[in-house]
Amino acid sequence: MIDSVLLIAFGGPTRPEEIRPFLATVTRGRRIPPERVDEVAHHYERIGGRSPLNELTFKQAAGLAAALARKGIALPVFVGMRNWHPYLAETLAEMAEKGCRHALGIILSSLQTEAAWERYQDNVAEARATVGPAAPAVTYAPPWSDHPRFIEAVADQTRAVLDAIPPARRPETPLVFTAHSVPVAMAERSPYVAQLTQASRLVADQLGHRRWRIAYQSRSGSPLEPWLEPDIGEVIRDVARDRVADLVVVPIGFVVDHVEVLYDLDVEARGVAAGAGVRLHRAQAVNDHPALIAMLADLVEAGPARQ
Repeated sequence: MIDSVLLIAFGGPTRPEEIRPFLATVTRGRRIPPERVDEVAHHYERIGGRSPLNELTFKQAAGLAAALARKGIALPVFVGMRNWHPYLAETLAEMAEKGCRHALGIILSSLQTEAAWERYQDNVAEARATVGPAAPAVTYAPPWSDHPRFIEAVADQTRAVLDAIPPARRPETPLVFTAHSVPVAMAERSPYVAQLTQASRLVADQLGHRRWRIAYQSRSGSPLEPWLEPDIGEVIRDVARDRVADLVVVPIGFVVDHVEVLYDLDVEARGVAAGAGVRLHRAQAVNDHPALIAMLADLVEAGPARQ
């Protein structure tokens, strides 16, 4: 019997002095050149010295708790982070102290790959071992990239941007759906690309918008290893060659507006678009959109995925 909900997210620094310790946690055990760490630290500095990820995740938790209460479901909702406070072990210890014995885990990643879902589950298992026998058991909600309420939330965020483009230009404005690039070998072992393609198609269909394509962003691996393409910069330049005035970037692979959105799209990609002579309009991530909150409540009502 589920007695609590655990939202599982990546984590992020909440003030400037946390940036370097956070990046040290993220890169621990990985061969990341110091200059790359310096570069990412600068990205955080450019977006205000913090990530909105933690704040937005707690808003999602509060929204979910309220939505469940309206349905007469009295379940506490907790947040556990992989890479920053509250770490998963900290949250599971708190849950144990409050008597929680069996949590429904919801992984806040819209697309499945080893780097997201599998590592999140591994991190939960490690955190449970750290807490010990009192740690609540965690079973997981199923994947939700094609959930109608998620599609509704993405479509609504996209529509808000499309509606700001003059009607005469709107039909020819391409939608560019983006997700984090991952190694090709990793993608081939997961439903990542298929889920991204299906979710993007569902959003475009809901909007009745015929011009859309997919791009990948935020690559961070070795240049010797093939990663998913095309890169967002390449797609922007390609769109510009079609002599369209605008494009709308939809970060469908990101649940909240954080550094990969606020810097990689709002700064880097926007700079590429300006140089190519095309206006880049960026849809917000789903964040705490009411339809996203309703989807989380649906997942809780449905319970764990069937094994």
